[in-house]
Formats: sequence, C-alpha cells, structure tokens
Amino acid sequence: MRLDKYLKITRLIKRRTIANEACDAGRISVNGKVARASYDVKIGDIIEINLGQRPLKVKVLNVSEYATKETASSQYEVIS
Repeated sequence: MRLDKYLKITRLIKRRTIANEACDAGRISVNGKVARASYDVKIGDIIEINLGQRPLKVKVLNVSEYATKETASSQYEVIS
C-alpha cells in the first residue's frame, strides 16, 4: 500500500492530500530515510512523522486496505 494512503487509512494524517504534501516536503521518513508518497509500506517499517510541535514515530503492525475508526489504531504501534 502507498505511504500516503496508509497514513490516511490509519488516521495518522487526516487527509491523503496533506499526507502527500508532507511526503513531498520531506517531513515523513521510513526506516530513517525520507520517503516519497509512493513508497510501498510493509509490516515492520518504522515511520517518522514530523508535523506540528512533536514528532511521532510509529511501527507498522498491519497493512489493510480498509479500517474503521475502532480498528485504525491497531494497525500501528506508537514508539515515541
């Protein structure tokens, strides 16, 4: 699944266009490297999001095409 779509489905970023723009601006990195929106997210990846005051680091636990509000947070684990 594309990185921008994963960020939207898991509700880490509210809109896919904002996720896409954040990737283009270099604010999203995967496994320590700046990632493009087209990056293919895999289980075990570490995603760092540098938006706003506090950076967020999460580990991908599951990749699913669809997620409800209740199941979205079970697709990742917050590291810091």
